Amino acid sequence: MNKVLIVDDAAFMRLAIRRMLEPNGFEVVGEAENGAVAVKKYFECNPDLVTMDITMPEMTGIEALKLIKEKDPEAKIVMVSAMGQEVLVKESIINGAKTFIVKPFKEEHVIQTLKKIAGM
Repeated sequence: MNKVLIVDDAAFMRLAIRRMLEPNGFEVVGEAENGAVAVKKYFECNPDLVTMDITMPEMTGIEALKLIKEKDPEAKIVMVSAMGQEVLVKESIINGAKTFIVKPFKEEHVIQTLKKIAGM
């Protein structure tokens, strides 16, 4: 079972992603509401995958991505961003994100993307 850390500043979005993943062979091992909490939880929970929102208070998803990848170059992080954030998406990929999912997203697309990255 692939362990996932869900990072988003919106509680409803974390819940929506959790509800998509759990019936599809993923185990949600943690949630974080900003990048600073995400970095801490990543090293506590040791997930196989991370869904990382880009725009968050305190620390952005890109800053968190950089910190996690510095300490764990093998980290599998999928960025989740709203429409129209192409510049941020490119910056994420340059900094080691595996891919990105654009909000609003379809459940099948999220599951398919994460299964591919997890090697399922």
